[in-house]
Amino acid sequence: MRIARFSTDEGMSFGVVEENTVAAVAAHPFGELTFTGQRFPLADVRLLAPILPSKVIAIGKNYADHAAEMGGEAPAEPLIFAKPSTSVIGPGEAIAYPQKLSERVDYEGELALVIGRMCREVPASRAAEVILGYTCANDVTARDLQAKDGQWTRAKGFDTFCPLGPWIETEADPADLAISTSVNGKVRQSARTSQLMHDIPKLVEYVSQVMTLLPGDVILTGTPAGVGPLEVGDEVTVTVENVGTLTNRVIARE
Repeated sequence: MRIARFSTDEGMSFGVVEENTVAAVAAHPFGELTFTGQRFPLADVRLLAPILPSKVIAIGKNYADHAAEMGGEAPAEPLIFAKPSTSVIGPGEAIAYPQKLSERVDYEGELALVIGRMCREVPASRAAEVILGYTCANDVTARDLQAKDGQWTRAKGFDTFCPLGPWIETEADPADLAISTSVNGKVRQSARTSQLMHDIPKLVEYVSQVMTLLPGDVILTGTPAGVGPLEVGDEVTVTVENVGTLTNRVIARE
């Protein structure tokens, strides 16, 4: 099932994407869904970020080849950091390049998971019970600021630096999915989630030992090798097998 958040002339709603239509649901997508009876052609709605999380927790250096290209070894334990909720945008929205502050902004295509209920200290064996589903993500990073600051908050935290979408796929098996990132139609990253150093259950266990996770919270699972710079005017696309495709353009930040 594909759960989307979308807007029409009538306002914003959650819905389930069924082929070329969206069936609206009442309230939020957590728990049993109640359909309103309204249906909209998919082409006539605007897809938004599928969720507005209270927090986005990201995992650094979770593919060995990416850790190597960044000049280090993969960490023995998950390396976690946070992106603010204000960094989240949806499919088709623009990534704003802060040219006055950064000279190097990179794409980082990732598989993201969405938490379905409040939880903490979740054992890996029960991680699937607290996951609503999966979506595509781009952990946009001001690489020069990451190196300059010695920590990642500013580099990862700009408005628009966390595109998510196009929807939440609830039935995907995340164990071995193809993931790719392209810029202007040219593939720059290509990997499979089976290459993750720390798999999805381990990530949920690890993060939930640190903090309570709330419905809608997002965990970015890490990016593979091939990260590189974006320029104003570029179109960047992240595709995850059996999940979807997320495309955003890059504009200059005003």
